[in-house]
Amino acid sequence: MFDRILVPTDGGAVSELAVPYSVELADRFDATLFPMYVIDTDALSYALGSEQVDRLDAGGFGEMTELHERAANAIERVRVQVGDAPIDIDPVIEAGVPHNEIVAFAEANDIDLIVMTSQGRGGVKRALLGSVTERVARNTSMPVMVVDASDDPQELVETEAEAA
Repeated sequence: MFDRILVPTDGGAVSELAVPYSVELADRFDATLFPMYVIDTDALSYALGSEQVDRLDAGGFGEMTELHERAANAIERVRVQVGDAPIDIDPVIEAGVPHNEIVAFAEANDIDLIVMTSQGRGGVKRALLGSVTERVARNTSMPVMVVDASDDPQELVETEAEAA
């Protein structure tokens, strides 16, 4: 059912709440897990300037040590959560507008499921800030599993372990 699972992360605690769900599914379905970090060029364009953003868009972010370390650390935090589970991990680092890059990668790589966290913002905050998760869900035809930021993934794993 699920052979290729994408779990985007920004390295923050909220986005990482989706990781245990993606790990559990990858383990159950013997799927490859694709942890993905997108360097948000829109957010960086104000701080870095257009020349640096052009370099990022061309794939030259490896030269930008701080950004590369941030991306590598985010991917490593996913690896840590995978632990000893027998899961193939294929990390992805892209630069661009996060929701566009996530959808483009998923479609180009036959991803079967995208697992993401929703921060649960509503009203004016959602209207002003938008939601990467919402934009991904609206712009792809593949399944998107949305994990509520208030959920406790450890509770899910413990409950299922007790039932076994």
